[in-house]
Amino acid sequence: MSETGLTVLDGTHLRSLNPSLPELDGAVTGSQLLEIADSKASTSLFGLSLPQKLKASALSRVIADDDVTFRKAELDRDKASKFLSDYISAIADVMKDDPLVVTILDGNTLKMFLEDEDDYAMLAENLFTDMDIQDKGKICKSEIRNALVHMGFEMGIPPFSEFPLLNDILKKHGAEGEDELGQAQFAELLQPILQETADALSEKHVVVIHNVKVVNGSKLRKVLADEMQFNNVTERVLLETKREKDGLHKKKLIRSFLEKHGKDFGLPPSESNEAVLLLYDAVFSKIENEKSAAQTDNEFRELMKDILEKFAEQLEASPIFYDIGN
Repeated sequence: MSETGLTVLDGTHLRSLNPSLPELDGAVTGSQLLEIADSKASTSLFGLSLPQKLKASALSRVIADDDVTFRKAELDRDKASKFLSDYISAIADVMKDDPLVVTILDGNTLKMFLEDEDDYAMLAENLFTDMDIQDKGKICKSEIRNALVHMGFEMGIPPFSEFPLLNDILKKHGAEGEDELGQAQFAELLQPILQETADALSEKHVVVIHNVKVVNGSKLRKVLADEMQFNNVTERVLLETKREKDGLHKKKLIRSFLEKHGKDFGLPPSESNEAVLLLYDAVFSKIENEKSAAQTDNEFRELMKDILEKFAEQLEASPIFYDIGN
């Protein structure tokens, strides 16, 4: 699996999981059960440590008590087995609604660089040049650490905080201290460090979670399937359009409303990127002209439903990715 690509985890891996309890003596506490479930889910997701917010959301779907009470409670084997299955299914459901975007570091990118002498020589030369900020033709051994940070996950190197074994690898190969290295020496020292890192990653992958949101139509489908939610959305749009005095076409009014408030019920923010603008253009170009002139409230609801269904179809076929920080 290529480290340079993004992988979307939407719960699919967990849905094929058939979790079973380990051998237990007697009852198991809720706290112990959560540890077992989290471990099984993590193993199925390439070793990913699930975000606390995701786990809390899943847990709230399957327990009646509060978190603290559940953790202290004791469950017999039958109840524990049912909870294990329900909880992992709930995690999958949360991930379907709010997928995680990750990069899986498994050593393959590093091995590709190392297997081709020319590629490795160019990589080492570029790194040396970047580290030699004073243009002396020499850098300290300790700059090897900065070179790895500079490579980053895009080139197969995990963050030190996520993969502390990197510290041991650097120490093992003597990549510390103020001794100076020329370019050839730098390349010679870096090579076994990258090779050992690649081997370690092939045994234990590191999963980097990106600050990226995926909108795939799942939340919008829930709005369409829930009559109360759909009516609430429609009433909000109706209220805003009735306030409008400039005679704008109904379709334009609906688009304006969705661009402002669509995030509330499963649309990507209109200001995110060009892909969102293209999405809006694609959906509204498909709406029949005569429908945009809906006069009665019922005709308006039908128009709204048609528009939201088209959004859901487009997002299911081509999910929108956007940076949460933007």
